[in-house]
Amino acid sequence: MTMTARPEIDTADLGSWREAAACADRSDVDFFPTPEDIKGIADAKALCAVCPVADECLSFALETRQAEGIWGGHTSKERQKIRRKWAEQVRRAS
Repeated sequence: MTMTARPEIDTADLGSWREAAACADRSDVDFFPTPEDIKGIADAKALCAVCPVADECLSFALETRQAEGIWGGHTSKERQKIRRKWAEQVRRAS
């Protein structure tokens, strides 16, 4: 996901993207695996890879600073890197 501006979340539409998520009715996948659970992380990311609303999920996690879990196919550490890149782009544009 390329971020050139702050991710915006339409909170009025929040329910609709969640209902369309590939994980909406999947209790067999853990989206909050421990960092050491390589298989759990891979399983969650695999489901995110085919999710029609993964970008919306990632934007939500970035906007609300979700500290844990897999959101939009990205771990907490990966989201931190995305935030840093976004902040650098904002600084350069200023």
